[in-house]
Amino acid sequence: MADAIVDGGGHLVPLADAEAMVWGAPREPDALRQALADAPHLTWVQLPFAGIENCIDIVDDDRVWTCGKGVYAEPVAEMALALALAGLRHVGAYARATEWQRPVGRNLIGANVTILGGGGITEHLLRLLAPFDCHVTVVRNSVVEMEGADDVVEPDRYVDALAGADLVILALALTPETEGMISRTELEQMAPHAWIVNIARGRHIVTDDLVWALENGVIGGAALDVTDPEPLPPGHRLWSLPNCIITPHVGNTPAMAVPLLSERIATNVRRFANGQSLVGPVHVDLGY
Repeated sequence: MADAIVDGGGHLVPLADAEAMVWGAPREPDALRQALADAPHLTWVQLPFAGIENCIDIVDDDRVWTCGKGVYAEPVAEMALALALAGLRHVGAYARATEWQRPVGRNLIGANVTILGGGGITEHLLRLLAPFDCHVTVVRNSVVEMEGADDVVEPDRYVDALAGADLVILALALTPETEGMISRTELEQMAPHAWIVNIARGRHIVTDDLVWALENGVIGGAALDVTDPEPLPPGHRLWSLPNCIITPHVGNTPAMAVPLLSERIATNVRRFANGQSLVGPVHVDLGY
């Protein structure tokens, strides 16, 4: 981060002398709150993650806030595609097998896909899905045409968009409105063969309801890069379910993230110095 600030033309100075702050500890909101109390003169704060749920009660209108929105979109979209293929093609269960198995699986080619969220991850995911000739429905706050999407619908139609989908992908911000949005009611609307992929936040899904759905064949399976709770504790029922694939929140790894975040920081430092609008603004009223 220090190198990125310098690369962007900035100077590293004590907090008391700073105009702006690049924050690198998103899981320490109390420390951020104290830093802002010590430096109320700051006019811009850059957060490292796309999700700001840990800092939502600190973000205010007194200064400009930016986050990692869009920084990690490409690797996370790639992870979503990998999990989708692994689930639909039964790769997870085959990988656990200790003897030859019967043929199982469905094509992503020609599938009906619903994506909840219309940000950078979805934009990249639509590009990756293009060769598979899927029918893609995107649910997002603002209904605008998206290249690669067949339908774009408003949030209050998301349950309708689940019905008939072969694959549902969660790629949206965690807000009070989206927390717990996939519960028993929504899972019952999905097709019995459908897979759900979550590369957003674990708290979008009610975990106990997902366990029930997986154990009772209500849906085909779940591929989760994020869970609630997280980390998922040893012995949790999700670990043992044959129709559940779990990865440890590795949609982007440090090796992927460092160069991507460095470029964002350098860009925003440069734009801040020139009085230009910053990339990845936080919309305080929306919570992301």
